[in-house]
Amino acid sequence: MGTPKSSTSVDTPIAALPEGYKPSANEDFMNDRQREYFRQKLLAWRAELLDEANQTIANLSTESLHKPDHMDRAQIESAAALDLRTRDRERKLLQKIESALRRIEDGTFGYCTETDEPISLARLEARPIASMSLQAQEQHERMERVHRDD
Repeated sequence: MGTPKSSTSVDTPIAALPEGYKPSANEDFMNDRQREYFRQKLLAWRAELLDEANQTIANLSTESLHKPDHMDRAQIESAAALDLRTRDRERKLLQKIESALRRIEDGTFGYCTETDEPISLARLEARPIASMSLQAQEQHERMERVHRDD
């Protein structure tokens, strides 16, 4: 497994990133630059989700459910219910983002929680909250299906 790095704050940059930096397989895995790259990516994603949540709160507080027309009120209620379901999924995603940020802090980010093997950069780029390698994730999902069918 990766050697734990010294503890840093989520708000403290780990390393300076050159403009346009993208992690590469030609450098040491989960070096300071890679960790900083993913930290910034996760922080931006978290900020975007929090902005959307705040916008939903603002929209819900300004929408009037006292519309005289039942169709208007039903449409507003339906849209609000959909927004709330979306925000609930995003709340769970925020928890995964926070977990990934903690793994960056403790130096375990980028390593599979099941096998301690490195998670591919391509997988982390596509899903920076990934905590398992693709193979371990597929095995985990197969086991879930087997136990769900029982």
